[in-house]
Amino acid sequence: MERPCPLLTFFSFFFFFFLPCLSCPEYQKQALLQFKSSILAISPSFNSSDDSDRLQTWNSSSNCCGWGEVECRGIPRVVIALYLTNLFTGLSPQPQVDSTILAPLFHIRSLKNLDISDNNIQGEIPGVRFANLSNLVLLDMSGNNFKGSIPPQLFGLPYLRELHLGGNSLTGKLLHDDEETEKYVLSSPSDLKVLSLFGNKFSDGMLLSVLCLKGLKFLDLSHNDISMEIPTEIGNYLPNISTLALSNNRLTGGIPSSMRRLSKLERLFLHNNLLTGEIPTWLFDFTGLTDLYVGGNRLIWNNSVTVEIAPNPSLSRLHLKSCGLVGEIPKWISNQTRLRFLDLSKNNLRGELPEWFVEMRFEGLILSDNEFTGSLSPRLFSKSSPVVLALSRNNFSGELPKNIEFATFLWVLSLKENNFSGPIPQSLVKCLALQLFDLSRNRFSGNFPVFNPDRGLAYIDFSFNDFSGEVPTTFPVGTRFLALGGNKLSGGLPFNLTNLSNLERLELQDNNLTGELPNFLSRISTLQVLNLRNNSFQGSIPQSIFNLHSLRILDVSDNNLTGEIPKEHNLVGMIETPNLPSSIIQINYLAYTKWFRQEEQVRLDYRDLVVNWKKSKQGISTDKLNIYTLLDLSNNQLSGQIPTSLGALKALKLLNISSNKLSGKIPTSFGDLENIETLDLSHNNLSGSIPPTLTKLQQLTILDVSNNELVGPIPEGGQMGTMVLDPNYFANNSGLCGIQIRVPCPKEQLTPPAKIEEDDHKEPWLLWESVWIGYPIGLLLAIGIMLGIRYFTLPSPSNRRHPPGRPIR
Repeated sequence: MERPCPLLTFFSFFFFFFLPCLSCPEYQKQALLQFKSSILAISPSFNSSDDSDRLQTWNSSSNCCGWGEVECRGIPRVVIALYLTNLFTGLSPQPQVDSTILAPLFHIRSLKNLDISDNNIQGEIPGVRFANLSNLVLLDMSGNNFKGSIPPQLFGLPYLRELHLGGNSLTGKLLHDDEETEKYVLSSPSDLKVLSLFGNKFSDGMLLSVLCLKGLKFLDLSHNDISMEIPTEIGNYLPNISTLALSNNRLTGGIPSSMRRLSKLERLFLHNNLLTGEIPTWLFDFTGLTDLYVGGNRLIWNNSVTVEIAPNPSLSRLHLKSCGLVGEIPKWISNQTRLRFLDLSKNNLRGELPEWFVEMRFEGLILSDNEFTGSLSPRLFSKSSPVVLALSRNNFSGELPKNIEFATFLWVLSLKENNFSGPIPQSLVKCLALQLFDLSRNRFSGNFPVFNPDRGLAYIDFSFNDFSGEVPTTFPVGTRFLALGGNKLSGGLPFNLTNLSNLERLELQDNNLTGELPNFLSRISTLQVLNLRNNSFQGSIPQSIFNLHSLRILDVSDNNLTGEIPKEHNLVGMIETPNLPSSIIQINYLAYTKWFRQEEQVRLDYRDLVVNWKKSKQGISTDKLNIYTLLDLSNNQLSGQIPTSLGALKALKLLNISSNKLSGKIPTSFGDLENIETLDLSHNNLSGSIPPTLTKLQQLTILDVSNNELVGPIPEGGQMGTMVLDPNYFANNSGLCGIQIRVPCPKEQLTPPAKIEEDDHKEPWLLWESVWIGYPIGLLLAIGIMLGIRYFTLPSPSNRRHPPGRPIR
């Protein structure tokens, strides 16, 4: 009898018994395929997105342990981690995802890590279903839109170490007034180390209830609605805490002394609250402290403290914004030899920057809103390469150091509102990492730098300096914000501006620009803000500009434009109320370092957009531009009638077409401008009456129709009866009347204030309706009058008898 081959036996055993152990269980594969099908059902375009390859490997013919975003371990192999963050990147608009999409994942009970962050998932967190995942160690659901409270079942997961729920809309607290919740939370595993709840809607109760989690090492409750004092005994409840983030709330009171007991504290973030009192010097005694952020409160640094702050061997980042520091930069800062980030903005510091200070190797330095003087020392760039340098609103002067090119890692350079002069060093173009470059409101002159077109520079503000010549076009193609207003630029708009294919905000106001508005501006389809105010442009407004679908703010006032206002448009950005910020806003916060599992970020203020708002020049902050839309064509030579199509721009908050030569009637369609706050039609040749439809405009606060040829009564009722009415806004219209201007209307002009004609096409029906009603009424009246005359007619003299001696009257 022939003996079996040992090698054949081994391979048979390998293929039939061992290989199946390397594949994930079939039920887990089917659960994942069902999850993918649910995603495709929500957004059919998901497969065509730029990131679709992340789930393209998910198919029924392969082992799910080899799929992307899936991690398996053990023998037999099981799924232990799913990395499903930001699945809908590249889709616009991002779809709303119901929390029921998670249902298939609750069958994979072997999961230890589950990351479903940044997917816009809606609804409440399904706590009962999450209880099935009893092996979870890390759960990340941040950056979604979960609502309601945190389900207590999450605190019943025995191995949970990290829970990330930041960036949602959660409310409530951990300890509710019911036995079930208390059972879960109070018996929660002491091994829960990380609890991240930033950017929700938690209030005071949450801060109090998390104190029962004594095993926490990391707690982030920043950007919530907490408005209480910091618990006085917080130092006794969180003995293991190393990172405590309570910033951007409304905390009041002082910093409790019990925090001195937090011996393991490494990172403390208390900035941007309403804290009061003195900043305790014992905060610098924590030997392991690396990050100390206490600025942006009402805390005060005791400038009379004469003792030197002891050197802290670990302190790396210090935030003392708006802390009442006066005089020169405190000398004790020189002892903090490892300091890499320093924010001393909004204090009363003055004088030149000390030599010892500029030789410190800062990666981030923010000294804005002080009274510093002198020029920038070249040593600021010779020994270090700062990433963030913000010196705005001081009294610095002189030229920029030529060795600024050595700042190869410079990301943000903000020097606005100083007295710098001279040319911009051409060497700055070697700062390849530069993304934000703000030199506005100085006295720079000379030639513009020639930037590499492939650079990542996104924000350029050279406005209100002394630059002259033609509009430069030597900017990177990725530029999104370009502000050159308030200079001495001349000539026309160059065609090369169309190379800036990502441009969102173009400001060239207050220059000496001439020529006609070019059609090629329509090629910059990303434009959201176009400000050409106060130049010398001539000719008509191109129809193409009114087809920029992303445009939300258009200001071409104070020019010499002629012709008619374009009758047709595709200004979608002025029709639909925007609900997403521009990408310019998304770089408001610039990360420069990491702490634990989060990014510590620097908020930099961009220059406001100055517009003629409500009869005066006002600034709109950049982070609010996404909710403002306006159209300003005032102070030109425009003629013809006002297009009725302007009434379709329902998102407009301001419409100013004053000081032109417009004629005809005010369109009744203006009653559809449901968001309008200011409507200025003054100083034209408009005739007819003020449409009663304007009483429907519930947001209207200013209506100026002065200096026209309007007649008839000023409408009453609706918004006309609630907004503040200045008689000057109706002046110099000889035919207007009404209580608003104290001119009584003739009785034949009085109209019922509540009656508004909704549609002009109803007028013929109303006329015929009057005929049919009036005819029988008139006939009856005529018959009645004839009968009355017959009844009261006196008898003839021959038939009448009078008493003797009584005359007939």
